[in-house]
This record gives sequence, structure tokens and C-alpha cells, in this order.
Amino acid sequence: MTFMHPYLFWLMIIPFMIFAFLISTNKEKLSRIFDEKVLERLSAGNESMPVMLRNIIMFLAIFLMIVALARPVVEKADQTVDVKGLTLLTALDISGSMRSKDVYPNRLTFAKKKMNEFFDAMPSDDIGVVAFAHNPFVLAPFTSDKETLKMLVSGVDDSYINFGSTDFTALAELAGRLMKDKKPRILVLFTDGGDKKAIEGFSNVLKANDIDLYVVLVGTKKGAPVIDKKGKPMTLKDGTIAITQRNDALGTLAKDNNGAYVVAANGDKDMQSLANVIHAKYKAQEQGQVKIKQRVEYFYYPLGLGLFLLLIGLSSLPRLKSSRKQEAGSMGGKL
Repeated sequence: MTFMHPYLFWLMIIPFMIFAFLISTNKEKLSRIFDEKVLERLSAGNESMPVMLRNIIMFLAIFLMIVALARPVVEKADQTVDVKGLTLLTALDISGSMRSKDVYPNRLTFAKKKMNEFFDAMPSDDIGVVAFAHNPFVLAPFTSDKETLKMLVSGVDDSYINFGSTDFTALAELAGRLMKDKKPRILVLFTDGGDKKAIEGFSNVLKANDIDLYVVLVGTKKGAPVIDKKGKPMTLKDGTIAITQRNDALGTLAKDNNGAYVVAANGDKDMQSLANVIHAKYKAQEQGQVKIKQRVEYFYYPLGLGLFLLLIGLSSLPRLKSSRKQEAGSMGGKL
């Protein structure tokens, strides 16, 4: 048997033993500490229970309650528990086209909103987050703390946007390294898509690393002007306004890599549907195992016995009514 809070036992037992010793053996010194009238009320009168027996019962009751306060437990063998859930990597597109405003208020903000809805739809799963354009980088390591993920994603603003060419191959290589020890390996992209030239080689790296691809496409087929850092539409060399449209080629690529895609819409039903598809396919494969310490609590035994003995001890104390009668009688004799 061990104690969960042994310091409480030693903190309480030492002054208790000193106090019990003073009461039991040294009335003269005790009278220097307490008023004589207080001692008279604490001391036994002519009751049926002997003074020494009552003191022993009271001291034992207090001792047992101190033991209960220290929380005695019996340690048992550790239990191994399987942890259910998936580990997956999400990626947020921060390329220049994500400033476009064909979805409100712009593609980047809308994609971040859909990521948060996806996090909510995967409450028991470990999720990591990367941002990608020309050079992908990690925003958040794998964690089940969805509120932390939301906070980190919310910090991605226009200053992160990169007008360099989007390198999907570099993203796949980073995903392969991050999920090297994971099984299955799942990558979920939040992007406005990519043309065939941009995604050349992407599929080969995904297959080489055994990564299943899921894509959440933001934006519209009609498209919208590309916005620069100053919030103004960008123009081409011929003076016409540059227009960016959602490209669904990544959706086809996702299907070819054991995944699926969805076009992001208002509301959270699309993200819930995507989460359901992922969970149904992998059936919440095990992440691993954890060991849980098993303890049997025994504090209620000394606590219950202590309270019972305390009740017996208190019931044997001299009654206040009889004490008052004795005082009244003595006063009447004096008169």
C-alpha cells in the first residue's frame, strides 16, 4: 500500500502526536496553553465511559482521518490501452492566387475557415499543419489539440502569401518525411488547385511515399482577379487584368491516389462529409498503445471508521445541560 499524498500525512501527524501527548500526560503544562474553563469542558466528567478510553477513541478517530487525507491506494499492474484515431497532415495553400476574392472574403480566409471546420469534424485524430507555395514549411506538429491548431492557422495572414511558383513536389517530399513513421499516411490539401504543369511529378512522389491524397478546393470556376500586396488587381504584360480560376486537376489526382476531393461550400456539411469518408475508409486505425496506471482507492475505509469512532467519542462527552445545572447548584449553595 502506498499514499498518494504522503506529505499531508507527515504534515498533520507530527502536531497531532504532540497535542495527544500533552493532553494525555501533562495537564500542568497544558493549563498554561488553554484556559482552565476550556480544559474543564474538554475533560471528562462522571460519565459511563472512562476518560482514558474516550481519549483513545478520539485520538484513533483523528489518526484514521489523517490517514484518509493522505489517500492510501494499492498499485496494480499497468494496463495497456489501444489508442484509436488517425494521424493525418493538412496543408494550406499560401500561393499568390489565394488573395483572390471570388469567395468571401478571399480564398485564404475561406480556406482557413474550412480547415477549422475540418478540425472540428476530426476530434479524436492527430493532425499536423503545413503551409505551402514555393517552399513548404511546418505550421504545427501532429497534435489532437484542435484549439491550438486553430490558433496557429488563424495567424496565417496576407503576409505569408508567396507569389513564387507552387511546388507540389516539394510538398509531397515534406509530407513523406513528416509521416515516415505513420500508417496510414494521409495528406489533405486546402487549395484553389493547380494546373497540370504545376502538379507534374506530384503523383509520383505521393505513390513513392504511399500517401493518400484528399483535396478541398476553394474558389470558383469563373475566377477573380489576382490581388497584389497593396490590394490592387495585377495586370499581365499586355495590360489585361490577371484572372485566376479554381483548377480541379488536383481533384482528379486525388482520386488516382486513393483519395477524394470536395469543392468547399458555405456551412460545415462538406467538411463533415469529408471526415466521414476518411473515417469510413480507414475505420479509425490504431495510432498506438498507452499504459495506464491502475490504482485501488482505500481512503474511504479509514475515513468511515474514523467518523464512526469520532461519533462515539463525541457522544460520551459531558452534556452542556448537566454542566449548567452543576454551575447553577454551586451558585445556589453560595447564596
